[in-house]
Amino acid sequence: MNGLSPDEIFEVAVKKGTEKSKMSSLKVMILSFLGGAFIALGYLAYIRVSGNMPKEWGSFSHFLGATVFPIGLILILLGGGELITGNMMAVGIAWCAKKVSFLKVLKNWGIVSIFNFIGAVFVAYFFGHLIGLTEGIFLEKTISTAQAKIDATFVQAFISGIGCNWLVGMSVWLCYGAKDAAGKILAIWFPIMIFVLIGFQHVVANFFIVPAAIFVGQASWMEFLINIIPVWLGNAVGGAVFVGGFYALAYHQTSGQKQTVNPSQDNRFKQVITNHAN
Repeated sequence: MNGLSPDEIFEVAVKKGTEKSKMSSLKVMILSFLGGAFIALGYLAYIRVSGNMPKEWGSFSHFLGATVFPIGLILILLGGGELITGNMMAVGIAWCAKKVSFLKVLKNWGIVSIFNFIGAVFVAYFFGHLIGLTEGIFLEKTISTAQAKIDATFVQAFISGIGCNWLVGMSVWLCYGAKDAAGKILAIWFPIMIFVLIGFQHVVANFFIVPAAIFVGQASWMEFLINIIPVWLGNAVGGAVFVGGFYALAYHQTSGQKQTVNPSQDNRFKQVITNHAN
């Protein structure tokens, strides 16, 4: 078997979430800036791939763009970075397992959200606006994509956010269960590509695309705020409840019971968890 079982993944996720909650604030800030920038670069790649294709291609151009978007989460999970949507699952599941206080959850989510925003806006302004990578022949795609986000009602954005982070949380969950880099990349790639294809809303992606439209005068910061609040809340429910909460209900009890029969198996299992969590 070239991967961990779901109950083993649960233990890895709890350990990772606990470690995230204990990181120094400076480390969280740096890695969160990188996380926001990496997601923005993935979205920038989406715009550059899909934004100048013949209209006759229809949704195929959207499909091609979706295939490159996952590079952002690959960079985060394999290269190092903190992403609020992933932390909503990981730190959330650690809280469900009673390893982390709710105050630490809120602190982690708050810092990561702020610095994800800074990283994403950095890419939107310097790469998208100053260099012009989201403008020129790509401006129409940038504006239409951003407008589709901010046109959603509060309820639509909230529900879309749930769907998004259900898939993002699953991609992180599956990545924790893979044993090698190739397996982790495949585990990340398909759930992320599918959420983009469906059109679900991701708060950090919106940190990039809506400001990119704002910088050319096609959206406002008030519209940005009205969109971000329900998307963030929906992402929190999708990651912390639909992934972290449900799997905690399913595996929290059994994970502590099945390892007590054979001490040698218990030691082997702990070694597997340690290796995959590092």
